[in-house]
Amino acid sequence: MGGKVLIVGGVAGGAGTAARLRRLDESAKIILFERGQYISYANCGLPYYIGGAIPDRRSLFVTSEEQMRRRFNVDVRIRQEVIEIDRQNKQVFVQNHCTGEVYAESYDTLVLATGSSPLKPPIPGIGLPGIFQVWTIPDTDAIKAYLEEKHPKRAAVIGGGFIGLEMAENLKEAGLDVTIVEMQGQVLSTIDYEMARLLQENIIRHGVTLQLGRGVEKFTHTQDGLEITLAGGQTVPADLVILSIGVRPNSALAKKAGLELNARGGVKVDAYMRTSAPSIYAVGDVVEVDEFISRDRTMIPLAGPANKQARICADNIAAEDGAPERYEGTQGSCVVKVFDLTAAATGLTERSLRARGWTEGKEYRSILINQKSHAGYYPGAVSLLLKLLFGADGKILGAQIVGREGVAKRIDTIATVIRLQGDVGVLRSLELAYAPPYSSAKDPVNMLGFVADNVRKGLVSFARYDALDAQGRYTGSGACTVLDVRSQKEYDEAHIAGATLIPLEELRDRLCELDKEKLIVVYCRVGVRAYNAARILMQKGFERVQVYPGGIGFYQALYYDAE
Repeated sequence: MGGKVLIVGGVAGGAGTAARLRRLDESAKIILFERGQYISYANCGLPYYIGGAIPDRRSLFVTSEEQMRRRFNVDVRIRQEVIEIDRQNKQVFVQNHCTGEVYAESYDTLVLATGSSPLKPPIPGIGLPGIFQVWTIPDTDAIKAYLEEKHPKRAAVIGGGFIGLEMAENLKEAGLDVTIVEMQGQVLSTIDYEMARLLQENIIRHGVTLQLGRGVEKFTHTQDGLEITLAGGQTVPADLVILSIGVRPNSALAKKAGLELNARGGVKVDAYMRTSAPSIYAVGDVVEVDEFISRDRTMIPLAGPANKQARICADNIAAEDGAPERYEGTQGSCVVKVFDLTAAATGLTERSLRARGWTEGKEYRSILINQKSHAGYYPGAVSLLLKLLFGADGKILGAQIVGREGVAKRIDTIATVIRLQGDVGVLRSLELAYAPPYSSAKDPVNMLGFVADNVRKGLVSFARYDALDAQGRYTGSGACTVLDVRSQKEYDEAHIAGATLIPLEELRDRLCELDKEKLIVVYCRVGVRAYNAARILMQKGFERVQVYPGGIGFYQALYYDAE
């Protein structure tokens, strides 16, 4: 206990470490260095302040410099940047950006919470007026001032990740015409392609233009504003450009000090948040940690993990008996609002499993179900699309949900089960709160467990989302019958091209119309009738039966851009 602790960086990880350490050790001398003007503010709220959903700028500040000094007795030094670490003599060199002075400060323990910075690749014209990034309070102030002074009509958001989607929504709500430019073939890389398609349909429905699979080649100033040239020569006009391309760890200080880094520049830490150097810890966006499920090393720049790492770091600094607190890894739980939809994920994606060499049906299995947010008979129930990835042994590998209501509640439940080492059987057995306005007697999370159990027992087999193309053609090998088991009225309103209609109620009497030698892919509105039909067929000697996941609503959303 006691000693002198220097903390480099004053936002989530740094401020959190300082506050927790003071609560544990009143005698420690704590100095917090922040090269910027502000500490402890809500980065995640910046897009909503720009768009006006958060009207008061003061709401963005969690703890002020003065509060940190008076409440926690922390020596806060803003606009002062640690520029060098002298490990041998246990001191740092600090530049005061107000005076230009450089001075030395000794330490017993040093914490690096230097965070990350947005990528700004060397694209021609990227420094032109009207092109902004959204990362700090000054960034946000500059965008707000530009909106109020220049009154732009057209905005382009470069990047379709969390900040990009949030900025697109808020700028659209503020009355601008918005285009999202994303180099990858989908928005939001934290979810899989088919789930992202649901978001993309919704984004377009809200009047935002999507340019996917196209990188930016250059920015040009014209008489009409800014012009963005994309790969292939297409141009996008804009009065305002928001860069949201990704982030990189602020690890130059650590690298200069000789700390061990990974290939991406992340500072390597152990389970106790200790770096490769004695008496130096690191937390937040700058560090490499374990991925909770695979135990691979990873970097996941999220506020929740940063705050938990800060708490553990402070506990270990204050501990008299070594390092009692371990950081057990990050599973990347996340949620984002995209207009009237919410998307959330936890754990690994199918894309990441395949990148690890895993094969569907062998090392992992995937299910996708369509459920109601609460009891269907209670007004206002809306669809939830839930995807679950699990191993052959039932271990939960990851989950993703897209819907309008109840998304965060369900992803948090699954994330908790993963953290407690539960398998799909636990999802099935969870006793969850139920009342008609909030859920169903069989909650969507329970349903994931039931369906996963059915898959493991061989009671049902699911087709992949892309087993049928936009024209209803089977994309696999061999002959296939696409079977619609809804009513004639539903079929007439909309159906998959080429599908055979046999309503579920008539199926047992019309089995002779189906060829047992062909694969039969069954669909309905959401999947319940299709499952019932599959069970009938499988017990009547049809050996090759699959349910199309999510029903026709999911299929239509999947191919929203089909001509």
